Amino acid sequence: MAVLILGTATAGYLYYRHLNNNIRSSARSGGESGVKKAAPNAQGDTPLNVLLLGSDSRNSAENVKLGGSKDTVGDKPRADVQMLLHISADRKNSSLVSIPRDTILPIPECTDPDTGHKYPATDNRPINESLQRGGPGCTLTTWEKLTGVYIDHWIMLDFAGVVAMADAIGGVDVCVKTGVWDRPTRLVPGGSGLKLPAGTSTVQGKQALQWLRTRHAFGNDQNRAKAQHMYMNSMLRTLKKQNLWSDAGRLMNLAETATKALQVSDEIRSVPKLYDLSMQLKSVPIDRITMATMPTAEWSQDRNKLVPVEKSADALWRLLREDVAFDKNGKEKKKPSSSASASPSGPPAADPATLGISVVNGTGVGQAPKDGRATEVADILHGKGFAAAETSQNPEPLKDTVVRYAKEDGDQGKSDALSVAEALGLPTTSVKADPQAGGLTVVVGADWREGTAYKAPKAEAGDLPDGADDINAADKGQCMDIYSVYKWDGKS
Repeated sequence: MAVLILGTATAGYLYYRHLNNNIRSSARSGGESGVKKAAPNAQGDTPLNVLLLGSDSRNSAENVKLGGSKDTVGDKPRADVQMLLHISADRKNSSLVSIPRDTILPIPECTDPDTGHKYPATDNRPINESLQRGGPGCTLTTWEKLTGVYIDHWIMLDFAGVVAMADAIGGVDVCVKTGVWDRPTRLVPGGSGLKLPAGTSTVQGKQALQWLRTRHAFGNDQNRAKAQHMYMNSMLRTLKKQNLWSDAGRLMNLAETATKALQVSDEIRSVPKLYDLSMQLKSVPIDRITMATMPTAEWSQDRNKLVPVEKSADALWRLLREDVAFDKNGKEKKKPSSSASASPSGPPAADPATLGISVVNGTGVGQAPKDGRATEVADILHGKGFAAAETSQNPEPLKDTVVRYAKEDGDQGKSDALSVAEALGLPTTSVKADPQAGGLTVVVGADWREGTAYKAPKAEAGDLPDGADDINAADKGQCMDIYSVYKWDGKS
């Protein structure tokens, strides 16, 4: 929505300042995830990751009217919609991944930026509760810990904000295979109130919110995420074909609505910064935008809750971490190189026997760490002539194995790190400069729990795991199935 904001700023400084004052913000992160921003590519560009949140706040009369549940007035809101938007470093493709709201995950320690209250880390809680444990920054930290993906910003809307934006856009087409009425039943209370005939309908305002909130009629949270993706894809197609810049009155209305509706992380709390952010997505073609959902399964302790399908989820996160497109339309294929054999352009590496190396066990991601793994890798280095390699007693869970060097060591540090990576068979992309590193450090990640030679996991464009329910934004033929109890004949 931010692409619509800046066009009206030329009307005058006072109006520009007015728009800026509309925007609310809070801290980007709620705690320490240990995840670092991806290294730039050869052109100096990095991927852009933005966490999109929809809160279920009832702490206003308007939100109560739209969302019901008066008994939750005064409660801290939860993040019932969570989507990570990834824009590739070359800005040629974009991916979006949802996590269903009732997915059970560990939530890390977080600090509320407004009160300073510190929430301890907790296991086995629905991810939507992360918003209650320190605000949007805590949800961002939770995602970083889960995915290993650095997230640059967050943007959040509540019920009223969704309705306002849907009205400002002017309607979005959605489709159901049969008529639908998401209403309370004898066995299941609640329901969004969505009521649509079979086929394609244009929804806006409150009806758009009902579509985005519908769960029971679509069967489960996984399918609700799919319906949300259909809505967003249709919205993108609608915005792409509208000539908004020629309608000054509508443009001003959109700018006013967007700045009032959005809450954002502190570092993008201004009209120019939101505009710059939006322009990163503007050039991505519709057929290079793909939306997916993290594969989940029923939780053994509660069938109404979900847990990640670890192997499939990790495959999805790897695509994001390695900036590999979700679609095959660009025909690009990125594979990590099997070794770091390419000679660095800097100075020659030092004698292996003289290099002090700390080896850290980082295999404890999503499961217990592999006992003794740091010692095993240190022994491999000893056999390669790195006699001074020692194990660290401080574990650091990490998705991908990395070799870090102190940033102040410059080209020499990089050359030394590359020689370590080559000895272990790691790709050159595993070598990272780190201002916090005290020297050469190998963190053995969850991707290398066993074996003496690293084997890079395969990552190819469009290679999405089963259960991801991916939809390309150019696909206009998507239509939602309706659970039998909520089918509507269009008459009663």
